[in-house]
Amino acid sequence: MARITASVYTSHVPAIGAALDTGKSGEPYWQAVFKGYDFSKLWLRAQKPDVIFLVFNDHATAFSLDMIPTFAIGTAAGFAVADEGWGPRPVPNVIGHPELAAHVAQSVIQQDFDLTIVNRMDVDHGLTVPLSLMCGQPQAWPCPVIPFAVNVVQYPVPSGRRCLALGQAIRKAIESYDEDLNVQIWGTGGMSHQLQGPRAGLINRAFDTAFLDRLIADPQALSLMPHIDYVREAGSEGIELVMWLIARGAMADLAGGPAPRVAHRFYHVPASNTAVGHLILEN
Repeated sequence: MARITASVYTSHVPAIGAALDTGKSGEPYWQAVFKGYDFSKLWLRAQKPDVIFLVFNDHATAFSLDMIPTFAIGTAAGFAVADEGWGPRPVPNVIGHPELAAHVAQSVIQQDFDLTIVNRMDVDHGLTVPLSLMCGQPQAWPCPVIPFAVNVVQYPVPSGRRCLALGQAIRKAIESYDEDLNVQIWGTGGMSHQLQGPRAGLINRAFDTAFLDRLIADPQALSLMPHIDYVREAGSEGIELVMWLIARGAMADLAGGPAPRVAHRFYHVPASNTAVGHLILEN
């Protein structure tokens, strides 16, 4: 059977992609950010995942206010890199895994989660920046990727409790797939940041640190945190952190297994006007 061997959590700051794409990653400002992913790149090469199930949010490229799915799974054979207004990032297109994606959709919908099935979708920095942070600048990404888009842009957005339970359903779906696949699930977005209004530039290190602690040790309690606490403590864009709960819900301990092992943890401020958080948990 397929199995989830690890979960990866990372911010997806667009300026990180721009720094890589324009050759600025060696500048002093960015060196500390990218150094936090040195271990992760080596770890990913050693782990050799067959598929990455990547949870992210679209930033009004694939979807708009005309149509806003709460949860959308990409089932195509491939996904082009989105043009977010200044041309597509110079990174490889994403190869999908339509067979596993279709199986997950079937299983998760039968577990009473309503998913939007997307057969054509361009993917923006929410998906490509995490791949760049973990993989560097390869000619091709190391394995197929299943994009899983979550609406955290336009309210109402899903609750943390719903996201954690969805991760559990995704785990059950993947483990029922009849092929020996090493699958990783990634949760992206956050950490604390606000891009507009009087609190623009907000970063809350204490909240971010506590969030990481609770994500590791007590995700069930963390999933009950109301949206207003994310907004108040982590800024208007801090709500992206509910997507990390989807990845966390897919770990073995929430299905009766042992607690995950913390392989790597990293936190840095600032990157642009955002706090960067990163965590790797192994089953």
